[in-house]
Amino acid sequence: MRTPTVLFVMLSLSACWPEKPPEVLRLSGETMGTTYNVTVVGGPDTLDQSAVQSAIDTGLGRVNGSMNNWNPSSEVSRFNANETTEPVEISSDFSTVMAAANQINALSDGAFDVTLAPVIELWGFGPRRPESPVPTEEEIAAALETVGQSEKLSLDQNALSKSDPRVSINLAAIAKGYGVDAVAQEIAALGAENYLVEIGGDLVARGENAEGARWQIGIEQPDLGGAVVQQIVGVPDLGLATSGDYRNYFEQDGIRYSHIIDATTGAPVIHNTASVTVLAENAMLADGWATAFLALGSEDAMRIAQEQGLAIFAIDRSEGGFVTVASPAFEALLEDSD
Repeated sequence: MRTPTVLFVMLSLSACWPEKPPEVLRLSGETMGTTYNVTVVGGPDTLDQSAVQSAIDTGLGRVNGSMNNWNPSSEVSRFNANETTEPVEISSDFSTVMAAANQINALSDGAFDVTLAPVIELWGFGPRRPESPVPTEEEIAAALETVGQSEKLSLDQNALSKSDPRVSINLAAIAKGYGVDAVAQEIAALGAENYLVEIGGDLVARGENAEGARWQIGIEQPDLGGAVVQQIVGVPDLGLATSGDYRNYFEQDGIRYSHIIDATTGAPVIHNTASVTVLAENAMLADGWATAFLALGSEDAMRIAQEQGLAIFAIDRSEGGFVTVASPAFEALLEDSD
């Protein structure tokens, strides 16, 4: 799984709890090639640092053991290594993510495609890093032969099969979000009602922060010169993810290559959209849609977001710096936060 593309700045608004301030537990660590941060506000008397850490470890263990492409013994790695077209029984976690991936693939006109794994690796953004990242047209064409999620993969409940033994899956664009959801589920099972779970910029917010207000999240301006907040949004019991092209890239012969791949050409996208933030019912969907929308660019992203009623916020590069555009659902969230 990849390092985060966007840094989120956690902010708070002034408000008051009806009684004394609640206890706040904060835990952080490393996972999936990035970091996690968990904040729990209040909760039952049995909720302590040890219990929350155990919940975090349980949730992360489930996802890393199932969908980590960098782990050769994970479910997804074993599926990729399987050289048959016979159905493979997969876990409920893996199945849930694949069902969401199929939904996003269909609604994004194929812009989101987990079978892009060989193309991603060809460009040097996967577990295997070639010595010469810029591939030839012939190499791209060969890699694209096994790409096409809707045609190459078949999901039947907890059974996954591929039509070509060479097909492989990369879940980096959606599994991190599911990891956030898995940790959140474990924390909720402890009786917590107010918490924020963040992994590498993907997050889920539930309830209220320590000031008794919505969790306030700052969306970073896509500029490596410094952490400048472009927009603040109050997150009301939703998942949030941002995909950006400015942290994960390489340059060769004076040309900049983003890690976001166009599924139709097999090459990095070349439009002016620098980042897209999505709010959805959970972090898994926000994560997958953020990648899909960045691959599409802001114009097509806004069209689909309006059709699907999704809250998205895009930042495009322009000659004067950056311009922003938001979907009606995102604008409604901002108005509701005022």
